[in-house]
Amino acid sequence: MTDTEIEITADLVRDLLQEQHPDLAGLAIREVAGGWGNQMWRLGDELAVRMQRMDPTPELQLNERRWLPMLAPRLPLPVPTPVRLGEPSERFPKHWTVMTWVPGEPLDHGSISRGDHAADTLASFLQALHVEAPAEAPITTDRGAHPRNCTDDFESFFQAVAPDDIAADVRAVWDDAVAAHAWEGPPVWVHGDLHPANVVVSDGTLSGIVDFGCMFAGDPAWDLAAAWVLLPAGTASRFFDTYARADEAAIRRARGLAAMKSLFLMLMGQNGDRGLPGGKPNWGPAGRAALDRVLKGV
Repeated sequence: MTDTEIEITADLVRDLLQEQHPDLAGLAIREVAGGWGNQMWRLGDELAVRMQRMDPTPELQLNERRWLPMLAPRLPLPVPTPVRLGEPSERFPKHWTVMTWVPGEPLDHGSISRGDHAADTLASFLQALHVEAPAEAPITTDRGAHPRNCTDDFESFFQAVAPDDIAADVRAVWDDAVAAHAWEGPPVWVHGDLHPANVVVSDGTLSGIVDFGCMFAGDPAWDLAAAWVLLPAGTASRFFDTYARADEAAIRRARGLAAMKSLFLMLMGQNGDRGLPGGKPNWGPAGRAALDRVLKGV
């Protein structure tokens, strides 16, 4: 068994806590469904243990450890904040982190019924997050690029799952994003991975944002795509009005990126239907619904 195949169980989590943070080892431990690169375990009522699983390097967890304590205090929604660090050991040769628990239900298992409230909430959150990042902030090559540099990914998803009846319309949205001017401002903090499994909802609206492992400094359009990927139909315009910082080019880039993200969700759903590793059957309908919203525009 390789270290990528280590079975992570409640007993393993408790043993690791006993070794490195024994004052927490007596708390109840419950597995949290979902997760791929990392596996989550609920620890008591207020904490969670994030275990590196399929991620080949600890970089994503180390990013969260370094930057979330700085970002969290000025964000208007709860986000997971590291409180204890778990280091690789003979028992588990990977990183793990004890973080605050963000209450709510993941959007891929829930819904938003208060669309205007959610649009305002998301816009306010991204206003607070999208400030100029320090020079040492992480930079990524697969996320954060202009859509014109992501054509291979788009084509892969498009060929795999784009419905024939709307394929031409989807491509037109993408081509328009590729033609839009690039981001000309300073690199800002970007979550980078806003999709239904990485936000939580309660009382019919957004109540928290999770999984900041992909955060980077770059083009905010990567987060602005959430106007279509996360929010109900008819609320994108309100979102952009409240956000108030996106020019026409940013909205065009964001809409194209939302199309690509929607296709990715559909592909993950297809993989789930086929029983492939990492597939998420419930992501398929979410992706198709998001793609329909993209095609309706702002």
